[in-house]
Amino acid sequence: MRTRAGLVLLHRWVGLVLAGFLLLSGLSGSLLAWNDELEMLFSPELFRAEPPTPEARPLDPLLLRERVQARYPQALALRVPLRVEPGRSQLFMLRPMPSAKGARPPALSADQVFVDPYTGRLLGDRKWGDISQGRRNLMPFVYRLHESFALGPVGAYAFGAVGLLWTLDCFVGAWLTLPVGTQPFSLRRWAGAWRVRRARGYKLHFDLHRAGGLWLWAMLFVIAWSSVAFNLPAVYDPVMNAAFSRQPGLETLARLPQPRLQPALAWPQALAAGRALMARQAIEKGFTVLEEKALIYDPARGLYRYDARTSRDIRRHGGNTRMALDGDTGALRGIWLPTGQASGDTLRTWLSDLHMASVGGWPMQLLLCATGLGVALLSVTGVLVWRRKRRARRAA
Repeated sequence: MRTRAGLVLLHRWVGLVLAGFLLLSGLSGSLLAWNDELEMLFSPELFRAEPPTPEARPLDPLLLRERVQARYPQALALRVPLRVEPGRSQLFMLRPMPSAKGARPPALSADQVFVDPYTGRLLGDRKWGDISQGRRNLMPFVYRLHESFALGPVGAYAFGAVGLLWTLDCFVGAWLTLPVGTQPFSLRRWAGAWRVRRARGYKLHFDLHRAGGLWLWAMLFVIAWSSVAFNLPAVYDPVMNAAFSRQPGLETLARLPQPRLQPALAWPQALAAGRALMARQAIEKGFTVLEEKALIYDPARGLYRYDARTSRDIRRHGGNTRMALDGDTGALRGIWLPTGQASGDTLRTWLSDLHMASVGGWPMQLLLCATGLGVALLSVTGVLVWRRKRRARRAA
């Protein structure tokens, strides 16, 4: 009983500390489950691009990149989307032009550019997450709130710590739902913890908190631990590396002494090399290339990155199969497969894609939305239960 009392105290105070964070995280996460749909709803002028005629075909994406680069000479357009989704625009990312050594590059007024893939017409741009730009940045701002309270790296670390405490509290909370007493454990006795009684006030709040936590437990754990992976890799990586195998990430490839803005390999040559190398890797490693995703140039390492969706991906759109090739020679420098190559990476892929509802279509989006609302409900009911017990202790 002494152990249980200590865990009750731990659950109470961890819950109170996390309540505000989880309330915000749950509500914002329920919106982000429908991020693509809401982006289209709030900013159709940026995201919608219908073909002018039924026979129209998308323009060469490398040509679109050249037009974006010419339109924004003060920035670098280093990512070319290769997949065209019917009825949708193409999104090009911008990065600041490097300044002199040690100097901070000037901030850009826009870092995302939307282009009609059929005509090449510029549809608009935005500074991602800047809510002062209005509704076109509403969902990116919601994402910033969800990820870091819109506080940048400090907020991200805070949410990583929240995720770690939440992960531990998932197990504490589940243990506290087990039947109390000297009788042997039985599912029949535990079944009561999964039910919500027809009641009001404290009893209803208590049942919603306890039963809600049990019914959503698996998704709560996935979201909590994946939050640690996203925001606190200094904790997540050692834990997972100790138990599971991991592939070296492409970000571990060596950086150049100085950024190389103009590689010897031009974009068309790099795309051809990327396609050939990916096809060869597919044969050697036994996977199938389903569709292209993007071609990216990394000046810091002098590498191109060719991304595709393959049979090793589990998400329904896009893909996380990544391959790096030398920016000067086109030689293969590394490949990273999301599943089937290393158990730790397979688990990370499942955690990430479940967290972002990238698998399972709209049923998974609905489940994630419900889970977000459930997290908010657990936060509110937890505080209400604590307040009621606090009043009772003071009155005693």
